[in-house]
Amino acid sequence: MSDGNLTIPLLWNGLLWPLVRILFFVSLGVLAGNFIEALNWTRQVARLARPLTRLGHLSSISGASFSMAFFSGVAANTMLAEAYDQGRIEKLELILANLFNSLPRFFLHLPTVLFLTAPLIKGAAFFYVGLTLAAAVIQTGLVVLVGHFMLSPREGEEQDVTSENRKEKLTWKQALSRTWTRFQKRIGKIMCFTVPVYILFFFFNRLGLFDFARSFLSEHVSFLSWLNPQTLGIVALHVGAEFAAGLAAAGALLDASSISYRDVVLALMVGNVVATPIRALRHQFPYYVGIFKPRLAIELILVSQGFRVAVIVLVTVIYGVLSA
Repeated sequence: MSDGNLTIPLLWNGLLWPLVRILFFVSLGVLAGNFIEALNWTRQVARLARPLTRLGHLSSISGASFSMAFFSGVAANTMLAEAYDQGRIEKLELILANLFNSLPRFFLHLPTVLFLTAPLIKGAAFFYVGLTLAAAVIQTGLVVLVGHFMLSPREGEEQDVTSENRKEKLTWKQALSRTWTRFQKRIGKIMCFTVPVYILFFFFNRLGLFDFARSFLSEHVSFLSWLNPQTLGIVALHVGAEFAAGLAAAGALLDASSISYRDVVLALMVGNVVATPIRALRHQFPYYVGIFKPRLAIELILVSQGFRVAVIVLVTVIYGVLSA
């Protein structure tokens, strides 16, 4: 458990600055999403994903969110939240669109992952990144498949959007004015949820609740007896510390020729799965609850993380069998 002394540097570095940074990027995402909506650019932004959205019976909003997710996950989720609140997409499509964005999210974080993995685990990075990419592709494909059978076809949507664009063409000044008006309405709701939740989680961390959860998960790994015993430390560090700590341990064992690339990849994939609950709760929930209503945010996180874990487990099992 952390000590109870709350100094000004601790409050600034551990609470205030991270909170300011989150609110800043969430605000940018809200502004970007509202600006695109104000200028009726949704159809143009959605062109990148049109073949997939057409096959999956997803709307142009979902396609635009998919395209935006390559640059900003916050902006992508803001577009979905706005569309859902306005009744332009139903709940099922909201859930599917959130899952649909797994592929652009992967590419958004790819440079960081490569920067960390390649120097530390060398050739194993190729297999690890390849497996996580495969999981993202499979998840996207499954979403398109589910949407194709569970959502209604959207014939005529393009004509509807075109006629809407002709009906109302705003100047940049008008678009900025509308964006600012929508932003003011939404940012208040975001701050009402995000700020208290983030503060609450800060004190949870100070009380040692996350450390307890990590210790519990890292100590109860008897179900992983099929892994090389030397790699259990990688899994424990992946769960108990951060991704980089598990990579550093894997790199040290590789340098000592104690384990193979296969052992490293399996340990990192398993650590990815076991660490999911804590990372979703600590990193994803505080900003999701600012964009979506709390209950909806929880539902989206549970579905997205559960689906992601299921696909990662599938990919890991296939890799383990084929590489045995």
